[in-house]
Amino acid sequence: MEVKTDVVQVKDQQWKEFTLINDNQMAVSILNFGGIITKILAPDRDGKLENVVIGFENYEDYLDNPGFFGALIGRVAGRIEKAQFEVDGKTFTLPKNEGEHHLHGGEPGFHKSIWKVVPFENNDEVGLTLTLKSEDGENGYPGNLWMTVTYTLNNDNAFTITYEGVVDHKTVLTSTNHSYFNLSGNLKSDIQNHEITLDSSQFVELDEELIPTGNILEVDNTVYDFRNGRLMKDGVTSDYKQNLVANHGYDHYFIFDHSKQESAVVREKESGRQLTVITDQPGVVMYTSNNLPEGLGLRERESVQYLGLCLETQGSPASVHHEGFPSIWLDKDEKYFAKTTFIFDIID
Repeated sequence: MEVKTDVVQVKDQQWKEFTLINDNQMAVSILNFGGIITKILAPDRDGKLENVVIGFENYEDYLDNPGFFGALIGRVAGRIEKAQFEVDGKTFTLPKNEGEHHLHGGEPGFHKSIWKVVPFENNDEVGLTLTLKSEDGENGYPGNLWMTVTYTLNNDNAFTITYEGVVDHKTVLTSTNHSYFNLSGNLKSDIQNHEITLDSSQFVELDEELIPTGNILEVDNTVYDFRNGRLMKDGVTSDYKQNLVANHGYDHYFIFDHSKQESAVVREKESGRQLTVITDQPGVVMYTSNNLPEGLGLRERESVQYLGLCLETQGSPASVHHEGFPSIWLDKDEKYFAKTTFIFDIID
Protein backbone atom coordinates (compact mmCIF):
# COMPACT_ATOMS: atom_id res chain seq x y z
CA MET A 1 0.00 0.00 0.00
CA GLU A 2 1.23 3.49 -0.71
CA VAL A 3 0.36 7.15 -1.23
CA LYS A 4 1.80 8.87 -4.30
CA THR A 5 1.99 12.65 -4.59
CA ASP A 6 2.08 14.73 -7.78
CA VAL A 7 2.23 18.48 -8.31
CA VAL A 8 -0.37 19.98 -10.64
CA GLN A 9 0.14 23.50 -12.05
CA VAL A 10 -3.18 25.23 -12.78
CA LYS A 11 -2.80 28.83 -13.97
CA ASP A 12 -1.13 30.66 -11.06
CA GLN A 13 -1.96 27.92 -8.55
CA GLN A 14 0.06 24.87 -7.61
CA TRP A 15 -2.12 21.99 -6.46
CA LYS A 16 -1.21 18.56 -5.19
CA GLU A 17 -2.82 15.31 -6.28
CA PHE A 18 -2.54 12.39 -3.90
CA THR A 19 -3.16 8.82 -5.08
CA LEU A 20 -4.08 6.12 -2.57
CA ILE A 21 -3.10 2.65 -3.81
CA ASN A 22 -3.89 -0.62 -2.05
CA ASP A 23 -2.31 -4.05 -2.49
CA ASN A 24 -4.90 -4.93 -5.16
CA GLN A 25 -3.76 -1.88 -7.17
CA MET A 26 -7.12 -0.22 -6.69
CA ALA A 27 -6.37 3.52 -6.68
CA VAL A 28 -8.15 6.71 -5.65
CA SER A 29 -6.75 10.11 -6.70
CA ILE A 30 -7.64 13.26 -4.74
CA LEU A 31 -6.73 16.94 -5.10
CA ASN A 32 -6.05 19.29 -2.22
CA PHE A 33 -8.19 21.73 -4.24
CA GLY A 34 -11.75 21.05 -3.15
CA GLY A 35 -10.82 17.61 -1.85
CA ILE A 36 -11.80 16.54 -5.37
CA ILE A 37 -11.74 12.85 -6.28
CA THR A 38 -10.38 12.95 -9.83
CA LYS A 39 -10.45 9.21 -10.54
CA ILE A 40 -11.07 5.82 -8.95
CA LEU A 41 -9.52 2.77 -10.60
CA ALA A 42 -11.52 -0.34 -9.70
CA PRO A 43 -11.39 -3.87 -11.18
CA ASP A 44 -14.06 -5.47 -13.37
CA ARG A 45 -14.90 -9.20 -13.22
CA ASP A 46 -11.77 -9.96 -15.27
CA GLY A 47 -9.55 -7.91 -12.96
CA LYS A 48 -9.18 -5.03 -15.41
CA LEU A 49 -8.68 -1.70 -13.66
CA GLU A 50 -10.73 1.16 -15.10
CA ASN A 51 -11.90 4.56 -13.94
CA VAL A 52 -15.38 4.50 -12.35
CA VAL A 53 -15.98 8.21 -11.70
CA ILE A 54 -16.35 11.30 -13.89
CA GLY A 55 -13.32 13.61 -13.99
CA PHE A 56 -11.97 16.35 -16.23
CA GLU A 57 -9.20 15.74 -18.74
CA ASN A 58 -7.75 19.21 -18.03
CA TYR A 59 -7.38 20.07 -14.35
CA GLU A 60 -7.98 23.75 -15.13
CA ASP A 61 -11.65 22.86 -15.71
CA TYR A 62 -12.01 22.15 -11.98
CA LEU A 63 -11.70 25.90 -11.38
CA ASP A 64 -15.25 26.24 -12.75
CA ASN A 65 -16.59 22.68 -12.29
CA PRO A 66 -20.32 23.42 -12.81
CA GLY A 67 -21.20 19.79 -12.05
CA PHE A 68 -19.17 19.72 -8.79
CA PHE A 69 -17.38 16.62 -10.10
CA GLY A 70 -15.80 14.65 -7.24
CA ALA A 71 -15.79 17.59 -4.84
CA LEU A 72 -16.33 17.98 -1.13
CA ILE A 73 -19.52 19.97 -0.57
CA GLY A 74 -20.27 22.34 2.30
CA ARG A 75 -21.10 23.92 4.51
CA VAL A 76 -24.50 22.65 3.40
CA ALA A 77 -24.92 20.10 0.60
CA GLY A 78 -28.09 20.70 -1.38
CA ARG A 79 -30.43 23.65 -1.77
CA ILE A 80 -31.48 26.12 0.94
CA GLU A 81 -34.78 27.68 0.00
CA LYS A 82 -34.70 31.47 -0.61
CA ALA A 83 -31.03 31.43 0.49
CA GLN A 84 -31.77 32.19 4.12
CA PHE A 85 -32.47 30.66 7.52
CA GLU A 86 -33.04 31.83 11.08
CA VAL A 87 -30.97 31.11 14.17
CA ASP A 88 -32.54 32.17 17.47
CA GLY A 89 -34.66 34.78 15.73
CA LYS A 90 -31.85 36.25 13.62
CA THR A 91 -31.99 35.84 9.84
CA PHE A 92 -28.83 34.81 8.00
CA THR A 93 -28.75 35.50 4.27
CA LEU A 94 -26.65 33.38 1.92
CA PRO A 95 -25.58 33.95 -1.71
CA LYS A 96 -28.25 33.13 -4.28
CA ASN A 97 -26.31 30.94 -6.71
CA GLU A 98 -29.21 28.95 -8.21
CA GLY A 99 -32.12 31.24 -9.02
CA GLU A 100 -33.51 32.54 -5.75
CA HIS A 101 -31.87 29.74 -3.79
CA HIS A 102 -28.53 28.75 -2.29
CA LEU A 103 -26.79 25.62 -3.60
CA HIS A 104 -23.94 23.49 -2.19
CA GLY A 105 -22.48 26.05 0.22
CA GLY A 106 -21.96 28.87 -2.28
CA GLU A 107 -18.67 30.20 -3.61
CA PRO A 108 -15.93 29.37 -2.92
CA GLY A 109 -17.34 26.72 -0.56
CA PHE A 110 -15.56 23.52 0.35
CA HIS A 111 -15.38 22.54 -3.35
CA LYS A 112 -13.12 25.45 -4.29
CA SER A 113 -11.01 25.76 -1.14
CA ILE A 114 -7.42 24.63 -0.74
CA TRP A 115 -7.38 22.04 2.02
CA LYS A 116 -4.37 21.22 4.15
CA VAL A 117 -3.57 17.55 3.48
CA VAL A 118 -1.52 15.07 5.52
CA PRO A 119 -1.09 11.55 4.06
CA PHE A 120 -0.82 8.48 6.28
CA GLU A 121 -0.01 4.80 5.78
CA ASN A 122 -0.24 1.74 7.99
CA ASN A 123 -0.53 -2.02 7.59
CA ASP A 124 -4.28 -1.96 7.06
CA GLU A 125 -4.99 1.19 5.08
CA VAL A 126 -3.68 4.30 3.38
CA GLY A 127 -5.30 7.68 3.56
CA LEU A 128 -5.39 11.43 3.77
CA THR A 129 -6.43 13.83 6.51
CA LEU A 130 -7.80 17.11 5.10
CA THR A 131 -8.40 20.15 7.30
CA LEU A 132 -9.98 23.54 6.65
CA LYS A 133 -11.14 26.51 8.70
CA SER A 134 -14.24 28.25 7.38
CA GLU A 135 -14.38 31.74 8.83
CA ASP A 136 -17.38 33.22 10.61
CA GLY A 137 -19.63 34.86 8.00
CA GLU A 138 -18.13 33.01 5.03
CA ASN A 139 -20.90 32.83 2.41
CA GLY A 140 -23.24 34.16 5.09
CA TYR A 141 -22.94 31.23 7.50
CA PRO A 142 -22.57 32.03 11.21
CA GLY A 143 -19.65 30.77 13.27
CA ASN A 144 -16.05 29.74 12.75
CA LEU A 145 -16.03 26.14 11.55
CA TRP A 146 -13.09 23.79 11.92
CA MET A 147 -13.54 20.92 9.48
CA THR A 148 -11.66 17.64 9.09
CA VAL A 149 -12.27 15.13 6.31
CA THR A 150 -10.47 11.77 6.22
CA TYR A 151 -10.20 9.60 3.11
CA THR A 152 -9.07 5.99 3.64
CA LEU A 153 -8.60 2.99 1.35
CA ASN A 154 -8.08 -0.56 2.61
CA ASN A 155 -7.23 -3.92 1.03
CA ASP A 156 -10.88 -4.96 0.91
CA ASN A 157 -11.39 -2.26 -1.75
CA ALA A 158 -13.37 -0.22 0.77
CA PHE A 159 -13.03 3.56 0.42
CA THR A 160 -14.24 5.52 3.44
CA ILE A 161 -14.93 9.24 3.88
CA THR A 162 -15.25 10.57 7.42
CA TYR A 163 -16.39 14.13 8.13
CA GLU A 164 -15.80 15.89 11.46
CA GLY A 165 -16.49 19.48 12.43
CA VAL A 166 -16.98 21.87 15.32
CA VAL A 167 -18.32 25.43 15.27
CA ASP A 168 -18.35 28.29 17.79
CA HIS A 169 -21.90 29.48 16.98
CA LYS A 170 -25.15 27.64 16.37
CA THR A 171 -25.38 26.99 12.63
CA VAL A 172 -26.30 24.48 9.93
CA LEU A 173 -23.92 21.87 8.54
CA THR A 174 -24.17 18.78 6.35
CA SER A 175 -21.25 17.83 4.13
CA THR A 176 -20.92 15.21 1.41
CA ASN A 177 -18.87 14.18 -1.60
CA HIS A 178 -20.21 14.84 -5.10
CA SER A 179 -18.59 12.03 -7.08
CA TYR A 180 -20.40 10.76 -10.17
CA PHE A 181 -20.08 6.98 -10.34
CA ASN A 182 -20.19 5.00 -13.57
CA LEU A 183 -19.39 1.33 -13.10
CA SER A 184 -19.15 0.54 -16.83
CA GLY A 185 -15.48 1.57 -16.63
CA ASN A 186 -13.85 4.48 -18.45
CA LEU A 187 -17.32 5.87 -19.21
CA LYS A 188 -17.99 3.25 -21.88
CA SER A 189 -21.74 3.69 -21.48
CA ASP A 190 -24.18 5.83 -19.54
CA ILE A 191 -25.81 4.69 -16.28
CA GLN A 192 -29.32 3.89 -17.51
CA ASN A 193 -28.72 0.15 -17.14
CA HIS A 194 -27.17 0.46 -13.68
CA GLU A 195 -29.32 -1.44 -11.19
CA ILE A 196 -29.77 0.43 -7.92
CA THR A 197 -31.06 -0.85 -4.58
CA LEU A 198 -31.89 1.62 -1.80
CA ASP A 199 -32.91 0.83 1.77
CA SER A 200 -35.58 3.53 1.64
CA SER A 201 -39.37 3.61 1.79
CA GLN A 202 -39.75 7.42 1.72
CA PHE A 203 -38.46 10.32 -0.38
CA VAL A 204 -38.82 14.10 -0.36
CA GLU A 205 -41.19 15.77 -2.80
CA LEU A 206 -39.73 18.62 -4.90
CA ASP A 207 -41.32 21.63 -6.57
CA GLU A 208 -40.51 22.88 -10.07
CA GLU A 209 -37.35 24.60 -8.76
CA LEU A 210 -36.14 21.37 -7.09
CA ILE A 211 -36.91 22.80 -3.64
CA PRO A 212 -38.54 20.48 -1.07
CA THR A 213 -42.25 21.19 -0.71
CA GLY A 214 -42.32 20.00 2.90
CA ASN A 215 -44.00 16.72 1.95
CA ILE A 216 -42.46 13.30 2.48
CA LEU A 217 -43.83 10.71 0.05
CA GLU A 218 -44.03 6.92 0.23
CA VAL A 219 -42.19 5.03 -2.52
CA ASP A 220 -44.89 2.34 -2.80
CA ASN A 221 -46.18 1.78 -6.34
CA THR A 222 -43.82 4.37 -7.84
CA VAL A 223 -40.52 4.25 -9.75
CA TYR A 224 -38.97 5.61 -6.53
CA ASP A 225 -39.22 2.17 -4.95
CA PHE A 226 -35.67 0.83 -5.11
CA ARG A 227 -36.01 -1.56 -2.17
CA ASN A 228 -35.80 -4.65 -4.39
CA GLY A 229 -33.58 -3.13 -7.06
CA ARG A 230 -34.53 -1.10 -10.13
CA LEU A 231 -32.80 0.06 -13.31
CA MET A 232 -32.06 3.77 -13.35
CA LYS A 233 -33.70 4.14 -16.78
CA ASP A 234 -37.11 3.49 -15.21
CA GLY A 235 -37.04 7.11 -14.05
CA VAL A 236 -36.02 8.37 -17.48
CA THR A 237 -39.03 6.84 -19.22
CA SER A 238 -41.48 7.54 -16.38
CA ASP A 239 -44.26 10.11 -16.70
CA TYR A 240 -44.56 10.37 -12.90
CA LYS A 241 -44.62 14.04 -11.97
CA GLN A 242 -41.56 13.92 -9.70
CA ASN A 243 -39.45 12.42 -12.50
CA LEU A 244 -40.62 15.15 -14.86
CA VAL A 245 -39.76 17.84 -12.29
CA ALA A 246 -36.22 16.42 -12.18
CA ASN A 247 -35.90 16.53 -15.99
CA HIS A 248 -36.62 12.84 -16.57
CA GLY A 249 -34.59 11.22 -13.83
CA TYR A 250 -33.85 11.54 -10.13
CA ASP A 251 -32.52 14.41 -8.04
CA HIS A 252 -34.27 13.51 -4.80
CA TYR A 253 -33.54 12.96 -1.13
CA PHE A 254 -34.30 9.39 -0.06
CA ILE A 255 -34.70 8.78 3.68
CA PHE A 256 -33.01 5.56 4.74
CA ASP A 257 -34.95 2.95 6.70
CA HIS A 258 -31.65 1.66 8.11
CA SER A 259 -33.18 -1.81 8.14
CA LYS A 260 -30.05 -3.23 6.48
CA GLN A 261 -26.32 -2.69 6.83
CA GLU A 262 -26.14 -1.69 3.16
CA SER A 263 -27.88 1.64 2.51
CA ALA A 264 -27.35 1.42 -1.25
CA VAL A 265 -26.07 -1.13 -3.75
CA VAL A 266 -25.28 -0.37 -7.40
CA ARG A 267 -24.63 -3.10 -9.99
CA GLU A 268 -23.45 -2.95 -13.61
CA LYS A 269 -23.83 -6.36 -15.21
CA GLU A 270 -21.61 -5.85 -18.27
CA SER A 271 -18.49 -5.08 -16.23
CA GLY A 272 -19.51 -7.17 -13.23
CA ARG A 273 -18.78 -4.26 -10.89
CA GLN A 274 -20.78 -3.67 -7.73
CA LEU A 275 -20.69 -0.63 -5.44
CA THR A 276 -22.03 -0.98 -1.89
CA VAL A 277 -22.65 2.09 0.26
CA ILE A 278 -22.67 1.85 4.05
CA THR A 279 -23.37 5.06 5.97
CA ASP A 280 -24.47 6.49 9.30
CA GLN A 281 -26.27 9.33 7.51
CA PRO A 282 -30.10 9.57 7.57
CA GLY A 283 -30.51 9.78 3.82
CA VAL A 284 -29.03 10.29 0.38
CA VAL A 285 -29.58 12.60 -2.56
CA MET A 286 -29.57 10.36 -5.60
CA TYR A 287 -28.81 12.43 -8.68
CA THR A 288 -28.70 10.75 -12.07
CA SER A 289 -27.02 13.64 -13.95
CA ASN A 290 -30.25 14.59 -15.71
CA ASN A 291 -29.02 18.18 -16.05
CA LEU A 292 -25.38 17.40 -16.79
CA PRO A 293 -24.13 19.86 -19.44
CA GLU A 294 -23.15 18.15 -22.68
CA GLY A 295 -19.76 18.60 -24.33
CA LEU A 296 -17.56 18.94 -21.23
CA GLY A 297 -14.07 17.55 -21.80
CA LEU A 298 -13.83 14.54 -19.52
CA ARG A 299 -10.95 12.14 -19.08
CA GLU A 300 -12.38 9.52 -21.42
CA ARG A 301 -15.04 11.30 -23.50
CA GLU A 302 -17.26 14.37 -23.70
CA SER A 303 -20.08 14.58 -21.20
CA VAL A 304 -23.66 13.55 -21.99
CA GLN A 305 -26.86 13.33 -19.98
CA TYR A 306 -27.10 10.35 -17.57
CA LEU A 307 -23.36 9.70 -17.60
CA GLY A 308 -22.92 9.47 -13.81
CA LEU A 309 -24.71 8.58 -10.59
CA CYS A 310 -24.28 10.73 -7.47
CA LEU A 311 -25.03 9.21 -4.06
CA GLU A 312 -24.75 12.20 -1.74
CA THR A 313 -25.17 10.86 1.80
CA GLN A 314 -26.22 13.70 4.11
CA GLY A 315 -28.87 15.33 6.29
CA SER A 316 -31.73 17.25 4.71
CA PRO A 317 -31.54 21.03 4.08
CA ALA A 318 -35.35 20.96 4.17
CA SER A 319 -35.01 20.68 7.95
CA VAL A 320 -34.10 24.38 7.99
CA HIS A 321 -37.66 25.33 6.99
CA HIS A 322 -39.82 22.25 7.68
CA GLU A 323 -40.46 19.96 10.63
CA GLY A 324 -39.97 16.22 10.39
CA PHE A 325 -36.87 16.12 8.18
CA PRO A 326 -33.41 14.76 9.12
CA SER A 327 -31.79 17.72 10.87
CA ILE A 328 -28.73 19.68 9.78
CA TRP A 329 -28.67 21.96 12.84
CA LEU A 330 -25.42 22.08 14.80
CA ASP A 331 -25.16 23.74 18.19
CA LYS A 332 -22.17 25.75 19.39
CA ASP A 333 -19.31 23.39 20.34
CA GLU A 334 -21.34 20.34 19.30
CA LYS A 335 -19.27 17.84 17.32
CA TYR A 336 -20.38 17.01 13.79
CA PHE A 337 -19.56 13.49 12.62
CA ALA A 338 -20.53 11.60 9.47
CA LYS A 339 -19.12 8.47 7.85
CA THR A 340 -19.75 6.80 4.51
CA THR A 341 -17.97 3.78 3.03
CA PHE A 342 -17.97 2.82 -0.65
CA ILE A 343 -17.05 -0.83 -1.23
CA PHE A 344 -16.08 -1.94 -4.73
CA ASP A 345 -16.43 -5.63 -5.54
CA ILE A 346 -17.56 -8.06 -8.24
CA ILE A 347 -20.79 -9.87 -9.11
CA ASP A 348 -21.01 -13.02 -11.24
